[in-house]
Amino acid sequence: MSPARSTDGPRSDQTPIHVAIIMDGNGRWAKARGLPRFEGHRRGVEALRRAVRSAIEHDVRYLTIYSFSSENWRRPPDEVAVLMGLLKRFIRNDLADLHKNAVRVRVIGERESLAPDIRVLLEEAEAITRENRGLSLIVAFNYGARHEIVAAARRLAMEARDGRIDPDSIDEESFASRLDTADIPDPDLIIRTSGEMRLSNFLLWQAAYAELVFMPILWPDFDEAAFVAALEQYAARERRFGAVIKPTAVMTAS
Repeated sequence: MSPARSTDGPRSDQTPIHVAIIMDGNGRWAKARGLPRFEGHRRGVEALRRAVRSAIEHDVRYLTIYSFSSENWRRPPDEVAVLMGLLKRFIRNDLADLHKNAVRVRVIGERESLAPDIRVLLEEAEAITRENRGLSLIVAFNYGARHEIVAAARRLAMEARDGRIDPDSIDEESFASRLDTADIPDPDLIIRTSGEMRLSNFLLWQAAYAELVFMPILWPDFDEAAFVAALEQYAARERRFGAVIKPTAVMTAS
């Protein structure tokens, strides 16, 4: 892994501060090679390691990965068990390396329904890396954007009911402060692999003005070259956030 970088130094305006990735295509990668789906997921973990290294190398400050959605529980029980095992192995095997490289691990998503051993591992990863100041790795686990939005609305409703806030004071900022990502900047760039062109219930509120890059590559084949290609697409775009960019005046000699 590349040496850790502080988040305090100067950076290029063309580099996204926050990149989010929908890591899609593990199963199709394995099927195309006549391999079990487990092997596709295992190779996907290797691609995740490469993505973290690339984010550090290219001065991205927040990397959010869609590791397990709330809908993924509908998959066959044996595949879910494999995914849980890979999560445990990743945390146990990679946490020390992430910590050494000043990566701060954050977890977003619903935790109450998780098995105690999974919940303890996630909390341990957050606690050990809490003071790190390098890349923030946000793991969206048991996460669904609609659930997140409903939960935020419920929190505001309860606060209004209890007289802690005035309903008329609720605005976009107060709503966003009740989301799982309250102190995390919205993603500048969202990458999805496998050629699918949808967000699949991922960061729906936060993605309002994100640049979207859909790549045909399957997730286990994602490498630094693919990461750089996505960054180049981002750098070539003009971000207007709903406004109109005025053309620069051209001065001519009289």
